[in-house]
Amino acid sequence: MRDEALDSLNHPLPMRPDLPGQLRLAVLNPGGSDPFQAFPGRAGAPGGAGHPPVNYHAYAACTGGSFHREIKTIPAEQTAVLLLLRRDLKLCLKSLASLKAQGKTVAVSLKESGSHQVAELLADASRLALFRQICEHASFCLSSTPDLIPLYAGAGARRVEFLPTPYPIDDPRWDFSRPVATRRGVFLGTREFDVPSRNHLAALFALRQMGAHVTVVNLDGRRGRRQLETLGFPLGRLRIVEGRIDYPGYLKLVAEHRLVFQLDRSAVPGQVAGDALLCRVPCVGGDGAIERTAFSAQCGWGRTPAEVSEIASLLLRDDDAYAGAVEQSQRVALEELSFAETSRRLAERFATR
Repeated sequence: MRDEALDSLNHPLPMRPDLPGQLRLAVLNPGGSDPFQAFPGRAGAPGGAGHPPVNYHAYAACTGGSFHREIKTIPAEQTAVLLLLRRDLKLCLKSLASLKAQGKTVAVSLKESGSHQVAELLADASRLALFRQICEHASFCLSSTPDLIPLYAGAGARRVEFLPTPYPIDDPRWDFSRPVATRRGVFLGTREFDVPSRNHLAALFALRQMGAHVTVVNLDGRRGRRQLETLGFPLGRLRIVEGRIDYPGYLKLVAEHRLVFQLDRSAVPGQVAGDALLCRVPCVGGDGAIERTAFSAQCGWGRTPAEVSEIASLLLRDDDAYAGAVEQSQRVALEELSFAETSRRLAERFATR
């Protein structure tokens, strides 16, 4: 990057962030594959065009903001920007300099924030150096998981704010729940055999030992099906759903089940648990941010796989414990993870100098 561009990071034009309650966040994924998308209706209706209002798109959606892959599509009046950091960190640094030169308040966040993904990204010395420059010059770092707070701080961030990715739990259109009496079996939330921290195989074996009826999604074609068929599930106990499903269809599938199960240790933002929240289904296991926030009594944080399996077994047979888990998770989600609450918190964080 040219010296004058770096100098603009140190001497930006005066910033004029939006006032609380007026924030319309622009999320920028420079050079990414997801096209421009505006969220004037915030979450919108399920099945609408474009990316669902989840993951990093949800930060834009909850404020009625927009998602971009080029700076030129960000309106001048949108002064709050969340810059997503992806593999091309040189382009990310250039984007940061350009945005600050326009007087924007720019937060940055790693787009792929699982522990294994961050380790792979920053294993390269040149990318690590770029990451440090970005953290030092950003207005603040927005961490979607508590695990990345020390990383951002250690890299020189002026300020680090933890804010989980929101879910439209407060929008009735996104209530995918079914009557409890119609729910059957366990939905396995993970899908990747080849990512060790997912513990996908261990989760399948735990469910087989539990004697549960299990549904798993196979995205690996014939190879994945062969692996699943080799696990030794009794006939009729393992349901394999092949290929990708649109998001509303996927949520309808999850909602058929009594609970979602995982043994993931990737410290991810937590879409597995977020999907479960929209279905009003308990999520057992996993150490993601949503899991720890909404399902603290059922998550895998600080628990052994055997303890997680015991919790799952309890919820499969005990209706009172099940009802309590659903009620508790929904209450916490409304207080901590809803679109309304996250929009308010984003406005506060972008207004703070």
